[in-house]
Amino acid sequence: MKKSTFILLGAVSAFTFSPASFADINEALANICTIVKNDDKSELRKKLKNVQDDFRLRLGDYYSGISCGGNSLIRYAMENGAVETGTYMIKKMGRSDLTTVEKDGMALKDWAQNNGYLDNPIGQELIARID
Repeated sequence: MKKSTFILLGAVSAFTFSPASFADINEALANICTIVKNDDKSELRKKLKNVQDDFRLRLGDYYSGISCGGNSLIRYAMENGAVETGTYMIKKMGRSDLTTVEKDGMALKDWAQNNGYLDNPIGQELIARID
């Protein structure tokens, strides 16, 4: 009797205390592109905080896995003139994350320079952060 009670108790506690990280992070980040495009900094801040609390992940941990219209979040912000969300994300990310080469083989700064975005406020924030 004791052995079966121990096994049942172990199974119940394992199920009850399973972390929220088993939930789908894709669902948590579902509308992040829309938030960035709409330049809704407060909603972006809320979403990033919820992901950090629920999954213990910071923006730099999942940034490369998100694509909005074929571009990364900051590139997408630059394309859409989303200054508030773009500069906020740059401030939240580490310098090494901002200088990493993206899927197309270009670092964010190089891409911004080639596309004429270095002179806008997001580009200026990027330069200030990585230089």
